[in-house]
Amino acid sequence: MLAGHYQSMLQGKSVIRELSEFATARGKEIGYENVFDFSLGNPSVPAPEAVTRTMVRLLQEGDPMAVHGYSPSLGIAAVREKVAASLRKRFGMPYEAGHIFMTSGAAGAIAHALRAVTEPGDEVLTFAPCFSEYVPYVNGTGAVLKMVPADTETFQIHFPLLEEMLSRNVAAVLINTPNNPSGVVYSAQTLRKLADLLERKSAEYGHTIYLISDEPYREIVFAGVDAPFVSAFYADTLMCYSFSKSLSLPGERIGYVAVSPACETGKTIIQMCGQISRETGHNCPASLIQLAVAEHLDLTSDTAVYETNKNILYRELKALGFTCVEPGGTFYIFPRAPEEDAAAFCRKGRDYDLIMVPGDGFGCPGYFRMAYCIDTEKVERSLPALRRFMAECYPGR
Repeated sequence: MLAGHYQSMLQGKSVIRELSEFATARGKEIGYENVFDFSLGNPSVPAPEAVTRTMVRLLQEGDPMAVHGYSPSLGIAAVREKVAASLRKRFGMPYEAGHIFMTSGAAGAIAHALRAVTEPGDEVLTFAPCFSEYVPYVNGTGAVLKMVPADTETFQIHFPLLEEMLSRNVAAVLINTPNNPSGVVYSAQTLRKLADLLERKSAEYGHTIYLISDEPYREIVFAGVDAPFVSAFYADTLMCYSFSKSLSLPGERIGYVAVSPACETGKTIIQMCGQISRETGHNCPASLIQLAVAEHLDLTSDTAVYETNKNILYRELKALGFTCVEPGGTFYIFPRAPEEDAAAFCRKGRDYDLIMVPGDGFGCPGYFRMAYCIDTEKVERSLPALRRFMAECYPGR
């Protein structure tokens, strides 16, 4: 008998993936260069040459048993120590290898973090707009995801609604800053207020409410924007990091969980992650990629193009009358659609070969996401299509 749960999931496939597949199919008809595909958040800049050279060197000169052998359950010890040392240096917190667990990207990190601090039936709160895959991530643990509605003026946290929803049943709060899909970076004021509230409610309820911080875009922050280090604000923080965006390595599936050194249960949580791997079949990312990124922890790809693209799109969207909070980082922008049904707006856009993602799946109906991790030349060529779309479908705006 087939598993009913996963059969039912077939009816709710990722809208983002479906739109990306549509764009690919359309590209076969008219040439992909003529499809303005803003659907998928796939980095458009190459990985640094130094990372590629390191991987080649490891393959040619490294100890074959180390490069191709099984990784220890928690990750390669020397790699975990290098990650901890990098965090100590960058953020001034006393991380040790015992606070680090190597994972298959941020998704793997979140999967472990959720299982470490929740029991089936517990509630996990997150904030709209949020990455749509949080729903299966949380539901797969047996916990229940609840979404705090958005503060659409700023896309910072809507604290009055958060406090209403922060019940005794909440085991963890899941945040994402810089944020997918809004591009907004949580301010120090927001993080301080969140930490104070979680500390107060943890004391009131007699159990720790953990903060899971999803940070794959931590290094993609634009000029003049302050991106505070989340773990510095709240002791019981589990940071989930990925090198997919910072080093443009999404296909390598490499990241980590880093529990704050101030968390009393931190080293126990990391040990638990090894047991979670046994149960889920995670079994650590490839040794080769662990060893490679460990040599380039403070390096990033040349991500300047994302800010260039953001500036072009933001100016154009504002000129066309869209309501839009300016992104502080990532490679996403999240304007309000010119009609209530953002899915209908995005469907109409396809007739102009503009592929955009409605905000419903992000918990924010009436908005849409554009992933501008594409060539700047293509962003610029999309503007006439966007103008024509608005003039013909929404005249007088």
